[in-house]
Amino acid sequence: MNPVNVPDLVQGVRAKQRGAIARAITLVESTRSEDREPADRMLRELLPQTGTARRVGISGVPGVGKSTFIDELGVRLSSQGARVAVLAVDPSSAATHGSVLGDKTRMGRLAGQTDSFIRPSPNAGTLGGVARATREAMVVLEAAGYDPIIVETVGVGQSETAVSEMVDTFVFLTLARTGDQLQGIKRGILELADVIAVNKADGEYAPIARQAARELRSALHMVAPERDVPVLTCSAVTGEGIDEVWQAVLAHGDRLSESGELERRRSRQQVQWLWRAIEDQLVRDFRSSASVADLLARLEAEVADQRQLPTAAAALLIAAFTHEQDRAGTDE
Repeated sequence: MNPVNVPDLVQGVRAKQRGAIARAITLVESTRSEDREPADRMLRELLPQTGTARRVGISGVPGVGKSTFIDELGVRLSSQGARVAVLAVDPSSAATHGSVLGDKTRMGRLAGQTDSFIRPSPNAGTLGGVARATREAMVVLEAAGYDPIIVETVGVGQSETAVSEMVDTFVFLTLARTGDQLQGIKRGILELADVIAVNKADGEYAPIARQAARELRSALHMVAPERDVPVLTCSAVTGEGIDEVWQAVLAHGDRLSESGELERRRSRQQVQWLWRAIEDQLVRDFRSSASVADLLARLEAEVADQRQLPTAAAALLIAAFTHEQDRAGTDE
């Protein structure tokens, strides 16, 4: 395989060449060990061109209409001259670790905009994949002049926490549910959200959505009374309320910037990125260890059959890995 030409890739990203941008993101998403060094070199070159874009996370349970919402919002922003980028954090195929969602199909109108960029961001089956690949793809997109950068999560687990650690404003989309408007909304999500929008507030469901918004405001007052989180209603299908949600996002970002909290938040996120990177690298090294591989299948079977405690099996695997590392250090 030909070596990566980092200077050409950096020049292409800075020149806003779509092909170069796509190749750069593919490079940072790669799990091949030989791609890590050129990816890091490229990111170091691009980093000075970043830091000015709005970074927005959008989450919600499957079926809430995230992609339709982003499609409508993105088209509106594009019509105003914005260069909108979307990273959709996808579940990954267990066999190929590739993305399984057809984001360009689901955001067809936005994909048709000349200055938009939509990219599935596979998590390779790990939370660390969300943290590393998505953060690094954001660096590439910011250096290419995209603003805003929207990160869409699948809304089914810890990925929301990981994404909230890399954006300025976290938007939570929810639905009104007849008879139980707060069903399925976890306290943790309410504590993460900077803006909440009850989607599909159209037709006969509009009054139910407004009632759900009122209940959410009350819940927020109990869960996090110190936080002023706007709760709005919208319809991604009709477009009603979309502009108001975006204005709330802008207002939140402006408040962060004016108070100095944006700079502090991004500094904390850089440190969080450091620790995510450490965890990701340690897991990769652990899984690639020959000593671990020799024990893993047997210990997994023993744990599955309840012949071995998971904690005891973990201790044996870690001991084997540590011994291998110590032996490698002695050999050097």
